[in-house]
Amino acid sequence: MSVRELVVLGTASQVPTRHRNHNGYLLRWDGEGILFDPGEGTQRQMLRAGVAAHDLNRICVTHFHGDHSLGLAGVIQRINLDKVPHEITAHYPRSGQRFFDRLRYATAYRETVEITQAPVASDGPLARTGGYTLEARKLSHPVESYGYRLVEPDGRRMLPERLAAHGIKGPDVGRIQREGSLGGVTLEDVSETRRGQRFAFVMDTRLCDGVYALAEGCDLLVIESTFLDEDEELAVEHGHLTAAQAARVARDGGVRHLVLTHFSQRYTDADEFERQARAAGYDGELTVAHDLLRVPVPKRR
Repeated sequence: MSVRELVVLGTASQVPTRHRNHNGYLLRWDGEGILFDPGEGTQRQMLRAGVAAHDLNRICVTHFHGDHSLGLAGVIQRINLDKVPHEITAHYPRSGQRFFDRLRYATAYRETVEITQAPVASDGPLARTGGYTLEARKLSHPVESYGYRLVEPDGRRMLPERLAAHGIKGPDVGRIQREGSLGGVTLEDVSETRRGQRFAFVMDTRLCDGVYALAEGCDLLVIESTFLDEDEELAVEHGHLTAAQAARVARDGGVRHLVLTHFSQRYTDADEFERQARAAGYDGELTVAHDLLRVPVPKRR
């Protein structure tokens, strides 16, 4: 059975707390695993969450601040220690190539796995597979930062009443799906478009065009909400979002499930993030993330 879920490994911003590890997020998408922003301690959080190095196929780094990337060294060495049998691709801002190189070779170890470096230098598609297209959009932060968006191709949903009306049943259903027509009946006559699922990952940024482009129409949006409303000036100064800003982005983009994360250590009441997000007008499914949480991608409409 295919699995599509987000495994939250860490939710702190610049400083970890007793209850929040630095960032780390794994998206399970059918048979693939995409690791986003492995901050310090990610390797141990993977162990606690039941995530193995063998589960990883891609690593996506939004930017090279330590809370989003210092775990790269340990994760890459673990990938090689465990001799992961498949290629792993790493995406990160091209402007941070020197940081990626330093983290990849932070200490001595034996390389056993091919890690393909695919740095990001502009908006647009990064990879296309049979199951998704991975895209990037530039964000607004003191250092170059990119958000990531995964889009599943649209498919077809068979309509039983139309199939019955045309007398198509049994093996012929599969045949018309494969061949596109049967006895003068086209696939379009007996089916409708099934919209592909969409996921986006938005970390450290001010409000900008890239944020809205990434969030548009998402089934699941993971987005930073470092600050609360009363500290909006700090958010703008340091290149971050508030919970209300993130919620309005989700509201305007028609997001089905909003996951808020990347919280400043200055706040002790996590419930206030949800209260301010709701007050901003977002009425979809809402999760204030905590470490080791699992969030399923919403079922298709």
